[in-house]
Amino acid sequence: MILDSIDKKLLFLLQTDCKKTTAALSQKLNLSVTAVYERIKKLEREGIIDKYVVLLNRSKVKKGFVVFCHIKLIQHTKEFITKFESDVVKLNEVLECHHVSGDYDYILKIVVQDMEEYREFMVTKLTTLNHIGSTHSTFMISEVKNTTVIEL
Repeated sequence: MILDSIDKKLLFLLQTDCKKTTAALSQKLNLSVTAVYERIKKLEREGIIDKYVVLLNRSKVKKGFVVFCHIKLIQHTKEFITKFESDVVKLNEVLECHHVSGDYDYILKIVVQDMEEYREFMVTKLTTLNHIGSTHSTFMISEVKNTTVIEL
């Protein structure tokens, strides 16, 4: 699907606040409510709009301690990779898991309440996963930028 300028503007508006009504969006786009509704439905059908979510303030829900954990597997066999990935997706503390190139195999973004909870997570959950050779943890000092908006 080729996105025109109206689609791009609509997607920007939805990414910044998906709770805007079609009426509010129609005013910003100079389109009818029906036209906006139809464009949104088409973007959903095409898979360009993947889902709608609520973003929480991590500090308010006691998950403000952010850790980036670099993982190295003991081997790079398909079996080890598949097993690690199927296990790590089950860990609620892990918000993101990326298979990467370089010195490490994976980078995890983990959120917990504090260092004590992170230690407990490491000891009772993460390091119990099979095929992990080593881990390296980096702790967030402050968040300079965090956005979910993809500029089109």
